[in-house]
Amino acid sequence: MNPVTVVTGGSRGIGAAVALRLAARGHRVAIGYERATDAATEVAERIREAGGGCVAVRADTSVEADVDRLFEAAAEALGPVTGLVNNAGITGPLGAFTETPTSVMRRVMEVNVVGVLLCARRAALAMSTRHGGQGGAIVNISSAGATLGSPGEYVHYAASKAAVDAFTVGLAKELAPQGVRVNSVQPGMVVTGIHAAMGDPERPWRNPERVPMRRPGQPEEIAGAVAWLLSPDASYTTGAVLRVAGGL
Repeated sequence: MNPVTVVTGGSRGIGAAVALRLAARGHRVAIGYERATDAATEVAERIREAGGGCVAVRADTSVEADVDRLFEAAAEALGPVTGLVNNAGITGPLGAFTETPTSVMRRVMEVNVVGVLLCARRAALAMSTRHGGQGGAIVNISSAGATLGSPGEYVHYAASKAAVDAFTVGLAKELAPQGVRVNSVQPGMVVTGIHAAMGDPERPWRNPERVPMRRPGQPEEIAGAVAWLLSPDASYTTGAVLRVAGGL
C-alpha cells in the first residue's frame, strides 16, 4: 500500500517541491492550498501525468473545519492518511518589530502555530494506533530563524517557528508509543516566492557571505530532507530538528 501524505502549502515553493518529490517516491499526495488554485492544479496535474495519485484541496489551515475537510478529502480520494508535511506558513512584510502591525503578528501566529497544531492533531487522530490508525509520520517545516531570531526582518515569524520546534519535540515524545514519528526541518535562505511576498524578491541573493556555503538553497534540497524523514530509512528518528540551511 502506497503512503498517503498531506502537504499543506503544497502549491508553490518548498511545498510544491515536497509534493513532487514524494509523488516520485510512490506517495499519493493531498495538496492543501489557500489561494493559489492555478499553481496547485498544475502541481497536481504533473503528479497525475507521471502516474501518481493526487488531490488538491483549498483550505485555510488556521480554520479547524477546513483542516477536517482537507484530511477527509485526502482519505476519500487516496486512502488512509499515513503522513503529514506541515508546510503552510507566512511571514508578513519585512520590517522592524516596532513597526509590525498587531494584525500581522496575529495572522502569522494563526497560520504558523495554530495551523500547525490543528493539522498535526488531525493527522495524529488519523494515524495513531491509540485511535485505530496504523502509524505514520509528521514533518513540520520550521526555519533557521527559530534560533537566529531574524532581527530587523521578522522576529514575530522567528518566534512562531521556535514554537513549531518546541511542539515537534514534545509531540514526538507523546506520539512515539502510538506509532507516529514527528520531526522538524529548518530551512535557511531558500529561493521561493515568499521573499517577493514579504517585499524583497532579491533577498536570497543579497549578502551571500551571511551563508557559509555562499548561496541560497533550492526548494528541492529541502524536499530531499523531508522525504528522508518520511521514509522507512528514518524509522528510528523522531523528535529531531534537522537544519538544512547551508551552514547558518
